[in-house]
Amino acid sequence: MSPDVYLQIFETRRPQLLRLAYRMLGSHAEAEDVVQEAWIRWQAADQAQIAIPAAWLNRVVSRLCLDLMRSARHRRESYIGPWLPEPLIEEEDADHRPDNLTLSLMMALERLSPLERAAFLLHDVFGQSFDEVALALDRSPSAARQLAVRARAHVHIDRPRYKVEREAAEGLTRAFFEACKTGDAAVLSGLLAEDAVLHSDGGGKVYNLLNVIVGAQKLLRMFTSLSRKRGDEMEFVQFTLIDALPGYVWRMGDQIQTTALEVEDGRITRVYTTRNPDKLTRIRLN
Repeated sequence: MSPDVYLQIFETRRPQLLRLAYRMLGSHAEAEDVVQEAWIRWQAADQAQIAIPAAWLNRVVSRLCLDLMRSARHRRESYIGPWLPEPLIEEEDADHRPDNLTLSLMMALERLSPLERAAFLLHDVFGQSFDEVALALDRSPSAARQLAVRARAHVHIDRPRYKVEREAAEGLTRAFFEACKTGDAAVLSGLLAEDAVLHSDGGGKVYNLLNVIVGAQKLLRMFTSLSRKRGDEMEFVQFTLIDALPGYVWRMGDQIQTTALEVEDGRITRVYTTRNPDKLTRIRLN
């Protein structure tokens, strides 16, 4: 096989490899590093011994991610405040996404062991057989199946049951932002579910909440306080999909941030705000 053919095979697989690595790691930069290392190994491999390039590349990326995931757990233990995956801004219709993961499901995956997470992603999300998953994880097919079963039991609870149409989603996100900006408690009360939860990730890089906030009344007090202090600095930039959830990019002063909303029965149940500037370097504004 010529070098050009090697390159073409790899580049054809690159988008899927990047998405797999991101879903496993929650970091675009780390995903790109993993895929670059896979490319180096692909170049050095004996191509004549690789029967199925896609399976070989998935295996290499999965094992590289597993190594990083184990060390990432230690890093997360010392992370300042709530941790969120880097926001994945998606303009395409959610019905035509390469996988069906939302930000809320990404958060559910954080509760799994690295092997359970890998098995679930490879089989349930990316459609690999248990024989392929077993090769990737260096386990037997039956062990790979059990890993996926255990993962599915945890993740099933967090699967979104409701889909919000784009027009309604954009209207809801704009209404929520305006109510936060103006401190309109009546509107916020109508938008938030009683058990609504706020995750806000500042990573110790900017002033931020150090804990997850639970309950509509606590969120109301926080949002109205923010409005009084900095409402005039808040600017809605654009509506977007963030890991398949309706969301928006906004500014507070000169700081860009993102907010994604999980919606159930017309009420907001989860608010995910990313403020850590290290996680927002890839945001491209329209």
